[in-house]
Amino acid sequence: MPLVPLQRILGKARSDGYAVGYFEAWDACSLEAVLTAAEEEAAPVVLGFGAMMVDGTWLDGGGIEVLGAIGRSYAEKSAVDVALLFNEAHSLEQARHGIDAGFNAVMIDTHSWQTDDAIVAVKELCRVAHQSGVAVEGELGSPAEATASGVDHSHASLTDPDEAARFVERTAVDCLAVSVGNVHIMMDREASIDMERLRSIHQRVDVPLVIHGGTSFPPAAVVQAIALGVAKFNVGTVLKHAFWDGLESSVRSVGTNPEVHQLLGSHKESDVMGVAQQRMTTKVRSLIRQYGGSGRHVVAAELSAR
Repeated sequence: MPLVPLQRILGKARSDGYAVGYFEAWDACSLEAVLTAAEEEAAPVVLGFGAMMVDGTWLDGGGIEVLGAIGRSYAEKSAVDVALLFNEAHSLEQARHGIDAGFNAVMIDTHSWQTDDAIVAVKELCRVAHQSGVAVEGELGSPAEATASGVDHSHASLTDPDEAARFVERTAVDCLAVSVGNVHIMMDREASIDMERLRSIHQRVDVPLVIHGGTSFPPAAVVQAIALGVAKFNVGTVLKHAFWDGLESSVRSVGTNPEVHQLLGSHKESDVMGVAQQRMTTKVRSLIRQYGGSGRHVVAAELSAR
């Protein structure tokens, strides 16, 4: 199935009162886990890869093109509506490479930039991307980040509603990631969300809102967040943990003299990567249901009927 514009997927989610997940993958195996979950739930999904944790030299040496090729390959055989996001590129130039590599949505990681510098870069990205029919996600504000010793607030900043309106107007982004108490990479507790700030942003900004740090976003707050304009949740950390737990348990059970051809690359029940993949798929399915996305695969069908 051809890629569906991110704007259409998020617009449908917002109008019908649910949210779509961007479930971050890092290779073909993890991407397949996400797509399997979406197809089993008959849910639209944002597939893609993130650059934040990836070595820039590898990305610039052809990695972006490799990820784009993997993503397009899976998207084209998808049975559900799919957008393909290159998330949190290190630079404007990397985001442009993402467009050339076949992603139909791109984003620059500007959370630590000065706002005016971010506006200049994101505005230029929007100009280039929109010429190719590619969506751009912007961000304003910087979520705190969990570390081994606690939560690091040193670089965190909450999104100012008036600044958000100015950012959207000046850049023409298609959706906006906001900082309202959400926390990156946190596994051991739930974040404390400032719903009144989210409400104020929603009242001033007429594009779909995005929450990064979906791993620690309180499940009980999801419905209210959707009502206040959130149409996409980004999730990564909990998915890597699910994958790792499955892989670790499989490897530990192997014992000595492993049948390596059965355990690696066989795509049989004995394949340790398959066990890890299934753990990740199960987690993604639970999040899709939490966001209300199950059974919402209707965008492409509606488009073809017009």
